[in-house]
Amino acid sequence: MTDPYNSAPAAATAQGLTDAMVTTALELPGYRVVRNLGIVRGLTVRSRSVVGNFIGGLQTLFGGNITIYTELCEQARHETYREMLMHARQLGANAIIAVRYDATELMAGLTEVLCYGTAVVVRPHPDS
Repeated sequence: MTDPYNSAPAAATAQGLTDAMVTTALELPGYRVVRNLGIVRGLTVRSRSVVGNFIGGLQTLFGGNITIYTELCEQARHETYREMLMHARQLGANAIIAVRYDATELMAGLTEVLCYGTAVVVRPHPDS
């Protein structure tokens, strides 16, 4: 797959970029950033089917957690997170810091979900 976000050739796949190396913080405890590779992101646009909207509408009559929409949100967040990881690996990152999610309603029933962060190369602190 080509990198849709950069025109430069993708770097070799980074080893060690696991969920444990992804954080919302601005630093990763026990590591120091040795190179900043830039912003990485995952993006998806989702809508619920007519049947899904009908079921969701019925669930709103009873109140509480609207599970069909909860599942849709979880799927969208999971998909964008995985796309962000893939983008970071393409750049050669072994960590991502300052991760955030954003969602925007493009039109009624159509939502964009974005997951983004800063791809970095980190090394363990010598005193760790």
